[in-house]
Amino acid sequence: MAALRTDDLPESRRLAPLTAVSLRNDTVTIGPLLPEDTGPLFLWLNDIDAARLDLAYRPTDWMAFKTWLDELGRNNSQMVFAIRKLFEPQIIGFVIFKNIQFVHRAADIGVRIGAEAERGKGYGKRALTLALNFAWNHLNLHRVSLTVFAHNTRAIAAYRAVGFSEEGLLKDAAYIDGEWVDVVPMAVVRAART
Repeated sequence: MAALRTDDLPESRRLAPLTAVSLRNDTVTIGPLLPEDTGPLFLWLNDIDAARLDLAYRPTDWMAFKTWLDELGRNNSQMVFAIRKLFEPQIIGFVIFKNIQFVHRAADIGVRIGAEAERGKGYGKRALTLALNFAWNHLNLHRVSLTVFAHNTRAIAAYRAVGFSEEGLLKDAAYIDGEWVDVVPMAVVRAART
């Protein structure tokens, strides 16, 4: 993909300094978390409706959240990127690499677009594409995996669109909101270079 040129854009559409140094495409950027991102991130992690789509709901208190934030810079097995729209400074979601295993060149990934109004617009898919390019070209990973609830069809479609494939079905593997749900493991393997 050619570099995004913004020299000819009006000042309001030029890249902010943070955006200019973040991974980006023509729609979104993924880059470092800023202090002002912690409020929205904290709320999204405690969003009971969003949690029903990817994990069992368990409220996170501020002290546990702050401890997790403090550990991010010291823990080589995980990495978090803020998702932002290309020309807007506020965070709209996040991508997280967890369980990074450098010996096996593998990791788990997760993505969440925070506000329901921003979901379904392709931002998560575009951010995942950037994150996978980072995994292949900077972390030198070979395999990236995730799990998704079988009823989360929107997420499954986004994962398929960026190259993930289903690797089976785990029947009644999670207990969510009073019901057993199936879980779909998915993964993508780095394409061989020719």
